[in-house]
Amino acid sequence: MSDFDNGVDDETYEEPKSAPADRHIAGPLDDSEANAVRPYVDLGGVKVVPRQDLQLRLEVEEGTQRVVAVGMDYAGSTLQIQPFAAPRTSGLWREIRDQIVDQIQKQGGTTQIADGPFGPEVLAQIPASLGGQEGSRLVRFVGVDGPRWFLRGVISGEGTVNAEAAAQIEDVFRSVVVVRGTTPMPPRDLIPLHIPATSTDV
Repeated sequence: MSDFDNGVDDETYEEPKSAPADRHIAGPLDDSEANAVRPYVDLGGVKVVPRQDLQLRLEVEEGTQRVVAVGMDYAGSTLQIQPFAAPRTSGLWREIRDQIVDQIQKQGGTTQIADGPFGPEVLAQIPASLGGQEGSRLVRFVGVDGPRWFLRGVISGEGTVNAEAAAQIEDVFRSVVVVRGTTPMPPRDLIPLHIPATSTDV
């Protein structure tokens, strides 16, 4: 039994991994695949390549003060990322995708599965209050299954409606490096994130 089995029956997780064919070259990368000498902003479970005009922020859970997501603003778009532990040989994206669709539909939104640059993605119209009036906002949910991890991205803003802006924010998602670590974790657990040890201009 591997250190990752944790008593979980592998037959429960036989869904194939969902990722671009060139993921191991073009990203999102595993820490073992990344260029060791390239500068990164180290956020624990993920490392982000700094670039001009990229605004980086950490989303913190009230009460626990735990960092639960990384947000990035770039080229008129916003990208939120979260890294999760995953089985070695099977993927989580289909199951998580189905959960996203179910949740949004319960909120009164609409969803569509589209074939994007990372594989299947969810296009969602989510109810939202805009300037005091009821409306909706368009959001893209993307996901990539890596080795022992799953990376989820949520894209909003220009990257949902403008092809050039979409390509720019997709490149940011591609540049993320996931640091899974060796600590045994159940599938779907959030890989711990933290504030950078030193402040870095991004």
